[in-house]
Amino acid sequence: MGEPGQSPSPRSSHGSPPTLSTLTLLLLLCGHAHSQCKILRCNAEYVSSTLSLRGGGSSGALRGGGGGGRGGGVGSGGLCRALRSYALCTRRTARTCRGDLAFHSAVHGIEDLMIQHNCSRQGPTAPPPPRGPALPGAGSGLPAPDPCDYEGRFSRLHGRPPGFLHCASFGDPHVRSFHHHFHTCRVQGAWPLLDNDFLFVQATSSPMALGANATATRKLTIIFKNMQECIDQKVYQAEVDNLPAAFEDGSINGGDRPGGSSLSIQTANPGNHVEIQAAYIGTTIIIRQTAGQLSFSIKVAEDVAMAFSAEQDLQLCVGGCPPSQRLSRSERSRRGAITIDTARRLCKEGLPVEDAYFHSCVFDVLISGDPNFTVAAQAALEDARAFLPDLEKLHLFPSDAGVSLSSATLLAPLFSGLFVLWLCIQ
Repeated sequence: MGEPGQSPSPRSSHGSPPTLSTLTLLLLLCGHAHSQCKILRCNAEYVSSTLSLRGGGSSGALRGGGGGGRGGGVGSGGLCRALRSYALCTRRTARTCRGDLAFHSAVHGIEDLMIQHNCSRQGPTAPPPPRGPALPGAGSGLPAPDPCDYEGRFSRLHGRPPGFLHCASFGDPHVRSFHHHFHTCRVQGAWPLLDNDFLFVQATSSPMALGANATATRKLTIIFKNMQECIDQKVYQAEVDNLPAAFEDGSINGGDRPGGSSLSIQTANPGNHVEIQAAYIGTTIIIRQTAGQLSFSIKVAEDVAMAFSAEQDLQLCVGGCPPSQRLSRSERSRRGAITIDTARRLCKEGLPVEDAYFHSCVFDVLISGDPNFTVAAQAALEDARAFLPDLEKLHLFPSDAGVSLSSATLLAPLFSGLFVLWLCIQ
C-alpha cells in the first residue's frame, strides 16, 4: 500500500519464486499477533507449502504441476496455488485479526506477490501442508525482523519503503487532513483527530477570544493502544502551560515489553515542544505550545492511519472538519487592535508564500490580536516540510483569496525555485 494513486513498485522479472528470506519473513512478522488472531498459522502453512519452490525441490515441483498462473514463469502454478490458499486463510481469520498490524501487512504482501507472479484470484489451492516438528526457516541463520520496527518490517516484506500520511492541527484550529484538505474549524469541546485500531488522538478546544466563533486547542489526549510484544497501552495528555515530557504514568517509553523502546518521548525545548516516536507503528508526533494554544502534527504509516472501522468515521485528520463546523474567511471582519495590513506584514516575514498557512496566520493574528500566532503557522509549515516526502504537496492554496479557507483543497504547482529543488533531490 503506497501513496494514494501510486502504482505498485517494480518487482523482479519473470516471476521468480520468492527467496527464503521473503518466505521466512512472512512467518516471523507475526510474533506479536493477538492470541485470537490466527495469522501465525496462515503464515506457517504458506511457508510450508512453498518449501519445494525454493531451489531444493525438483523441476517438476517448481513447475507446480500445471495451471493457476497467467504466464507467471517458473513455479507460478505451485506458487499461485499457495498464495490462493494463503489468501483464503487470511479471509477466514480476518474478523479476529482486525487491528493486528501483522495481519494487514500479510494481506498487502499477498496482493503484491499475486500481482508480481500474475496469479489469478480464482483457481485451485494448495493442499494443507504436513505438520512437522520444526518451523520452516529454523536454524537458517537469517536474522529475525524486529516485530516492533514497522518501517524495517514493511520494507523487507514489500521490497519498498512504506507510504506515509501527514495531518496537522494548529491555531484556530486549522486542520490539514491526510488527503490535503485544509479547513478552518469552529470545533468547540472535544473532537477526535484520529481514532483507529492503534492510535486515538482527541483535541479539546475553547473560544480563542471573547465573543468570537474561532476556537483554539487547549488540551490534547493521545492514547497509544496496547500492542502485544511491543508496548503497554500508554496515555499522553497535554494542556496549555502543562506540556509534560512523559506519559501519564510517568514513563518515557512503551514499558517493560521486549519492544518497549519502540515508543519514546523526547523534548529539546521543555514545556514548549515534545516529540513522540512510535517506531512500532511507523509514527512520529510533534506537539507544540505557542500563544496559549497547542498544535499537533503527525507523520503516520498509511496502513496504520487507515486501519479503522465504519464506526470510527469521525476523524478530523481523515475527513477534515464537518461542513457545519467550518469557518469562513469572512470571520476576519472580527478584528482587534491589529489591522489586516499589519497582520499580513507580520505573517509574511516567516511565510513568504501566500498559501493556506499564510492565510491561516493572518486569520489568527486578526482574530486574537496576538502577533505570537505567526509562530504556530510557521512551525506547522516546517513540520509539513519534514513530514511530506513529496514537496509538490507542501503548499496548499485557496482557489480564491475571498472565499473560505475550507475551499483550500486544490493543489497548485510550486513556484519554479522549489520545483527545481525537488528535481535535484530525486
